[in-house]
Amino acid sequence: MKTATEDESGEHPCGDLGQVICLAAFMAVWILDTFYLGFSTFLARFVPLAVRLMMAGPALLLSFYLVRAAHGVIAHGADRSPALIKDGAFARLRHPLYGGSLLFYLSFVLASFSLIAGAVLAGVFFFYNFITAYEEEFLERKYGSEYREYRRKVPRWLPRLRAVRFD
Repeated sequence: MKTATEDESGEHPCGDLGQVICLAAFMAVWILDTFYLGFSTFLARFVPLAVRLMMAGPALLLSFYLVRAAHGVIAHGADRSPALIKDGAFARLRHPLYGGSLLFYLSFVLASFSLIAGAVLAGVFFFYNFITAYEEEFLERKYGSEYREYRRKVPRWLPRLRAVRFD
């Protein structure tokens, strides 16, 4: 039975607003700490910017890949019958949009070595984990054993190198 706050998409009622708040809070903290206050960026003095950018670059590229690939699958969803999406980026990671967002944040932390921004990222991760748990409960109710098999084969947060094949 659907609750008053649950819609057909299964998204958490506070998911979109929470993501906007997380982004605004993270960027405010990161900008202030990295460029103005420098409270927690002391480790950056020991690691050259080029090295930090080489660490941040792959995280940023993977974030763009996951978000783009997931949007590509979802955008073509109007052409599909309503079914559990298990292909494309969703065959590597259960939540590629959220995973891509977290990697985006991580790339900024790696570029600056801002420990305060890293702490905010930990809070953002807990929020994303909370909304994914809610959405996964919805998907299990909607798709039953098909979703349980999908959840067993495809990780929530660490992308698989090889896509899972479903028959």
